Amino acid sequence: MQFILYTTGRCNLSCKYCGGSFDPSIVPWRVEYRIGLLDDLIKSGDVVAFYGGEPLLNIAFMKDVVERFPDARFVVQTNGLLLDRLSPRLLDSLSTILISIDGREAVTDMYRGKGVYRKVLNSVSAVRAKGFEGELVARMTLTCHSDVFSDVMHLLDIGIFDSVHWQLSFVWVPIESWPDLWQWIRESYMTGLRRLFGEWLARLERGELLGIVPFRGILKRVLRGGPIPPCGSGIESFTILTDGRVVSCPIAVSERWAFVGRLGNVSRSDIEKRKPIVEEPCKSCERLRTCGTRCLYTHLERLWGIEGVEAVCECSKFIIDLIENNLERIMSATSRSRLRLEDLLYPEYNNTVEIMP
Repeated sequence: MQFILYTTGRCNLSCKYCGGSFDPSIVPWRVEYRIGLLDDLIKSGDVVAFYGGEPLLNIAFMKDVVERFPDARFVVQTNGLLLDRLSPRLLDSLSTILISIDGREAVTDMYRGKGVYRKVLNSVSAVRAKGFEGELVARMTLTCHSDVFSDVMHLLDIGIFDSVHWQLSFVWVPIESWPDLWQWIRESYMTGLRRLFGEWLARLERGELLGIVPFRGILKRVLRGGPIPPCGSGIESFTILTDGRVVSCPIAVSERWAFVGRLGNVSRSDIEKRKPIVEEPCKSCERLRTCGTRCLYTHLERLWGIEGVEAVCECSKFIIDLIENNLERIMSATSRSRLRLEDLLYPEYNNTVEIMP
């Protein structure tokens, strides 16, 4: 199982699509529970992911958790600005570091703050220079100012990141902030996706595997299925907030449907019995096995109403079709190269990458 631990509700950035720190009355800025209460949930072999706010604002808590659960696999999602604060020992304990960066410098700084792009790249380069051997994932937020082909390829061409994943900023910003949502989807996003997939497949046919997470993750779901939703929220992934609340989804910090219980009052067996929540139109959709509702939060909250549901579905169906309609070429390219099928399928374990953009 995966447990996402909030280390703090505080953040050192205030990105336009996020807003920065949580209200401390909703997500306290310090951990308020005894760390020993985690023993009831976390077992050997589990994935423990540090989250926030900005998780590196509470490195002491991270260190305590790593020392308490030496047989777990550790992940952190960070804005990357404070990576230099990690000691070599703590750095070595991490299997994956996901760094928020939105592609090219202009796009990243537009949303995350002037100079953030350069600071993040310097920080990530320093991590590699320290000898970090785990996976570095660039985690993008895609907005109406993004170009999926240019921004993804830019991050891959830098040569620092092993993989790139993106999430569409649907719902996280007001729908009015997209001047023409459907025009962007059909003329920018889908056009860019088709071009990006073509590049990924052409490289694959030459024996080179680009770390584009959605293509590899969806391929894995097409061939082998996976949890619903793809991130595992509420099924194999649970989040523990700084006040000790256990919730189904790391984003749903105050929604009643997400509340599972509190540390000390909820057991591992309790959460292992939980079933996925699937409502219409996803419940009867032929792509449910692959799409998995895309995202538990957006599936249940539907903050953009019917238009938001349709936009998400349109984008999800398009990227799934890219994989399914080219499955024969993918398999043929794999067999002709030195790559094994297992090399393509991603992720090896739930590293908090949501799979569906």
